[in-house]
Amino acid sequence: MKLLHLDSSILGENSVSRAVSGAIVGSLTQADPSLEVTYHDLAAEALPHLTLDILGNPDGTPELAEFLAADVIVIGAGMYNFTIPSQLKAWFDRVLVAGKTFQYTAEGPQGLAGGKKVYIALSRGGYYGEGQPGAAVEHAESYLRAVLGFVGITDPIFVLAEGIAIGPEVREKALADALAEAGALVVPA
Repeated sequence: MKLLHLDSSILGENSVSRAVSGAIVGSLTQADPSLEVTYHDLAAEALPHLTLDILGNPDGTPELAEFLAADVIVIGAGMYNFTIPSQLKAWFDRVLVAGKTFQYTAEGPQGLAGGKKVYIALSRGGYYGEGQPGAAVEHAESYLRAVLGFVGITDPIFVLAEGIAIGPEVREKALADALAEAGALVVPA
């Protein structure tokens, strides 16, 4: 089985989402040492914004090929200005391709990339979950659920670290809780 690991935080070693995505990959590879892992740091090796030549390429991109070949995908994402990092958006722009990962039908769009298991390490500086004051402006988790659902992945697993900008104690607890949750994950049979 192939695992595709993507990190998109610009914070380097200070990134909570990177620490948690690494823990998720560690847990999954410990549970199944035969997983073949491919890693991309989308902040260090940023993809350019979407252009017409990329959008109109009938063969797709290397990113699309890796996505299609992967059985398991682990994404590390911080929430910046209420949504995902632009580096991660540029990656999704190469993966959402009509005829490859979705198709339009008379009944509406249909995802073609179901069957993949997706884990997302999402960190947020404040509290944006359901029932929280910031919930109305949360567009990271909601975007990721929508875009993955659009291609047929309807059950992503989110490991959240919230409130990390509130203070050092809150950050450490949020990180510890997320790392513990990540450590308990296994690849489904």
